[in-house]
Amino acid sequence: MSAEHAGAADRSADPAAATQAIANGGSPAVSQQDFLVQYVVVRKDLWASNGWPLGSVVAQACHASSAAMWTYRDEEATQQYLAPENIDHMRKVVLEVKDEAQLRKLSDQLNAAGIGHKLWVEQPEDFPTCLATRPYTKSQVASYFKKFQLSKAPIG
Repeated sequence: MSAEHAGAADRSADPAAATQAIANGGSPAVSQQDFLVQYVVVRKDLWASNGWPLGSVVAQACHASSAAMWTYRDEEATQQYLAPENIDHMRKVVLEVKDEAQLRKLSDQLNAAGIGHKLWVEQPEDFPTCLATRPYTKSQVASYFKKFQLSKAPIG
């Protein structure tokens, strides 16, 4: 992430302005106050305890992200996030949870709150590996993810 993007992420959010931008057909993704973001949450135990290679974990995150985008493709925020003028300005936050139980608990909490997401379950093993939200303005969903750390999977 560039310093410019990191700085934008730290600014306080104005949910009313972002909501108004979406309602008016504008692009909250370019707002420096509040921006569209997709959260991706992976299980730390996949690499820490189960020995999964980094590439396999990244593939799971890509599956969840792609599935969430496709599932929620008709949502205004998803269309804005994927719009040609925003394609080079996508923001994702990749977080980690301890294990399957914590991932399922988060998914249940998001379901209860009506937060659109995809819990990726690897098949045919029926093994939940990660989840990804649809794009939201940061102010709409950040509170659900505050207790989780940025993913720090070791490389190599």
